[in-house]
Amino acid sequence: MLTIDVSSVTDERELHAVLAQTLHFPDFYGSNWDAFWDAITGLVEIPDHVRLTGWKHLSDRIPRGAIMLQRALDDYRQGCRPQFLAEYR
Repeated sequence: MLTIDVSSVTDERELHAVLAQTLHFPDFYGSNWDAFWDAITGLVEIPDHVRLTGWKHLSDRIPRGAIMLQRALDDYRQGCRPQFLAEYR
């Protein structure tokens, strides 16, 4: 399991930076939701279980970013890896 702490994130740019660093995205990562999808579906391997801590803070502060991240991870599970689990705490 990989834990990603998003409790201190203040904007989408910072959210993408935290995701890129934690998930080991390549330096050319585009820091947008299309690039996030490309990275998780073809550029890196992410663990079967990802726990995002500080989710309420993220949802309150950056609602669009939280929605987009959750949607991408749900789509990833449904379309690519049924065994993948994302927890939002």
